[in-house]
Amino acid sequence: MTEPMMINLALAILFLPLLGFLVTLLFGKRIKSIYTFEIAIIILAFVGAVVLLFTKLSYYQNTDIVSQVSWINLGNVPLLGNTTIDIGILIDNISVLMIFVVTLISMLVHIFSIVYMEGDRLYNRYFAYLGIFTFSMTGIVFTHNMLMMYIFWELVGLSSYLLIGFWYEKKSASDAGKKAFIVNRVGDLGMLSGILLLYTTYHTFTFSQIFSQIAAGHFPLNSEFWLTVTGILLFCGAIGKSAQFPLHVWLPDAMEGPTPVSALIHAATMVAAGVYLVVRIFPLLTSGALMFIAVIGMLSAFIPATIALTQNDIKKVLAYSTISQLGYMVMGLGVGAYKFAFFHLITHAFFKALLFLGSGSVIHAMHHEQDITKMGGLRKKMPITYATFLIASLAISGIPLTSGFLSKDGILQGSFAFGSLTGYWIFAFVGFLVAMMTAFYMFRLLILTFHGEPRDHHKYEHAHESPFTMAMPLAVLAVLSIFIWYTPNPFNPEQGAILSNWIKTPQLVTPQDSRFNFMKSELPANVAVQQVTQNSEVMYSESYTQALEGAHIPSLLLSLTLAGLGILIAFSFYQWKKVDVDKLADSIKPLYKLSYNKWYFDEIYGAVFVGGTLLLSRALAWFDQYIVDGIVNGAATVTRAVSRFSGKFDNVVVDGMVNGTAYVSGFIGLIFRRFQTGKVQTYIVLVVFSLVILLFIFK
Repeated sequence: MTEPMMINLALAILFLPLLGFLVTLLFGKRIKSIYTFEIAIIILAFVGAVVLLFTKLSYYQNTDIVSQVSWINLGNVPLLGNTTIDIGILIDNISVLMIFVVTLISMLVHIFSIVYMEGDRLYNRYFAYLGIFTFSMTGIVFTHNMLMMYIFWELVGLSSYLLIGFWYEKKSASDAGKKAFIVNRVGDLGMLSGILLLYTTYHTFTFSQIFSQIAAGHFPLNSEFWLTVTGILLFCGAIGKSAQFPLHVWLPDAMEGPTPVSALIHAATMVAAGVYLVVRIFPLLTSGALMFIAVIGMLSAFIPATIALTQNDIKKVLAYSTISQLGYMVMGLGVGAYKFAFFHLITHAFFKALLFLGSGSVIHAMHHEQDITKMGGLRKKMPITYATFLIASLAISGIPLTSGFLSKDGILQGSFAFGSLTGYWIFAFVGFLVAMMTAFYMFRLLILTFHGEPRDHHKYEHAHESPFTMAMPLAVLAVLSIFIWYTPNPFNPEQGAILSNWIKTPQLVTPQDSRFNFMKSELPANVAVQQVTQNSEVMYSESYTQALEGAHIPSLLLSLTLAGLGILIAFSFYQWKKVDVDKLADSIKPLYKLSYNKWYFDEIYGAVFVGGTLLLSRALAWFDQYIVDGIVNGAATVTRAVSRFSGKFDNVVVDGMVNGTAYVSGFIGLIFRRFQTGKVQTYIVLVVFSLVILLFIFK
């Protein structure tokens, strides 16, 4: 397949879901089974993604394929100079791997939804919304510039709003949709600011052109500080989309949408878009931006993991788990474990989608019951769901022979190496601690849902294994959660083709970039890098590689020990009942309540931001009513008084003078009319009489 053919195939993959959306939406009320067209379209897009993946990695592995056209040419614009905007497609190893993940998960969710959503009055509309969401995500994956990235970014926000609030008749669902939309806009505002900074500096949105200008030493406002600011602003978009601290609060509420939507949006695609953004802009991130990203990722891994320990809603446990795992990826990017972070993005997409679809299978069987404390014993009734859920739980816990073990161990290894180089051990400490908590809360979820005796016998009696269209996606995702698809060596992901050959860490865009200068003085003496070069980046690269090799065995043993300990504690608490969980919760009640109430983030945000907004609104309403309206009404009162005075003055004085003049003139006219008789004799008498009077006056 030639490069132009690959571009055409990528365009077909991009626009096929849009076609499915339009057809399904327009004919949804007329043709009852139009949803099958949407499903066929997504299957076709997935087949195209497989062909594109195979062709790119087989024949063009070291070649980036780009096609672009000039979209807008405004000529010479004041302050901006020659202004042109290009749009285009970028096909590289990262994009073909990501599009495979997106289309595969979307296809499986479509198939799973056939039975799960059966009977819903907006059945066809649901599939149409899945189509527009898939179109939006493919646009993010294939774009070669920041402007298209932002356009499709906002389309993802719109389509996720439609899907989260799909059952809008429920207030909780409509509120969740609005919450997701508004919180994401906060992050997107920062991202837009970063994009504008890039464009005003470089007069282009294209990634490669921006990177080349930075490599030439051209920074925003001629300062590396502003390059750091730009990177952080762009990352704000990822904080929103990937539900990172402190904008993580929308994701658990988004579970109000249909469960297959949770698998599509909140496991594999939408929330992964933020991590994908950081992967794309990684070359322009400075040391300050990377450190900021690492800290946000660390907090986002730790806080939600502590919350997931005590939640009883099956989907909310998985929601907080998602935030925590995304935090892992972001932290991995921040500490330089670029390949492992993207690797975890891929593996997490499969096993987390499996967990969400597995929870959907359970909820469907339990007649929409989501409380795990009311379940139990379901492994006998649902063996396929249980087996696949177990595989996914092992994968997310980082147990060997699973994909999650490979990617999580790589991130932990990277944080361990980072700590050994810089002395910042906090990232490794939190990473290993979260690994133990993840294993605990996932097996707590597994045991309470599938093990033991049923706690709701009525629902248990009616529970049954899901039909083929729901079970088949579970089986596919379970198979993809096994190590063999990623590396022949289950204990060393570096030997796998997906890491060594397919995913390349981007070159740092400029030798002058000092992203790792803060580490330079902290390189340990036993790291033999002096003979390489004095360039701090090359020094760090060589040191980091050596540190990774040295960290492999310690991090491997430590992660296995902690994951095993987490599973053991879960079995001791909930399977073997060695510990009275209720008494333990009472003994640490403040901590338990902190976790159970989700660190009170919703209450704090409700009081500070929602309450603050309402308070500000009331203050502005008071100001408007009493100050602005007071001024307006006062001016109106004064105007009315002046008008009344003016009216009286006009009526009495002005009209009085005018009317008085008229009266006088009329009176004089009445007098003189007596003398105007028209008789000559009378006029002669009057003249004579007047002459006599004048003679008497002037004699």
